[in-house]
Amino acid sequence: METSPGRLACINTARPNAQARAAVESGVAVELAGYAGCRAEVKYGDEKSRIDLLLTGHDHQPDAWVEVKNVTLAETDQGFFPDAVTTRGQKHLRELMAQVARGDRAVLFFVVNHTGIQTVRPADHIDPTYGRLLREACDAGVEVIAYRAGLATDSGDPSGKMTLTESVPVILEV
Repeated sequence: METSPGRLACINTARPNAQARAAVESGVAVELAGYAGCRAEVKYGDEKSRIDLLLTGHDHQPDAWVEVKNVTLAETDQGFFPDAVTTRGQKHLRELMAQVARGDRAVLFFVVNHTGIQTVRPADHIDPTYGRLLREACDAGVEVIAYRAGLATDSGDPSGKMTLTESVPVILEV
C-alpha cells in the first residue's frame, strides 16, 4: 500500500512473523544468530500466551523467546508502536520480563514494514502504559531490535516475500 508519494507500507499482519523467522534463519538478524532450532506459536507464561518464535539449541546462549511486532505507523521519519492501545501487547511485555527472570533470553522484534521509517519509538502518545512497560522490560533485560523490510512495488521476488534487509535504531527516551 502506498501511504504517501514514494512511501510504501505492508499492513498485512500475517507477514511479520514469517519475515522475522526468515531474518533469523538467514542470519540477517545477527543478534539472534547461532540457534539450531526455531519453533512458532509455542504456549508459555503465567498469562497463557503464545510466543511468536522460540529459538533453541545455541552453544553459548539460553533459549530466546521472541515476540514480533509489526510497525507501520509513521510520523515524519519516525515509526511508532503500538498504533492503538494494546492490552495484549502489554501482556506480552510482562511475559517476556518473566522469561528473563527465569534465566532465558527475551527479545521484542519490531518488523518495520514502512519505507519512510528511520527509527522506532514507543507510541507513548497512543498507549502510555505500553511505553512504560517497554522501558521496564528493557531495564529488566528484555532485548529490543528492529529490522526494515525491503518493500517495493515490484520486488522481483517471485515468492512474494518481503525480506528484512537492515537494522533500524530503537529509541526509548521520552
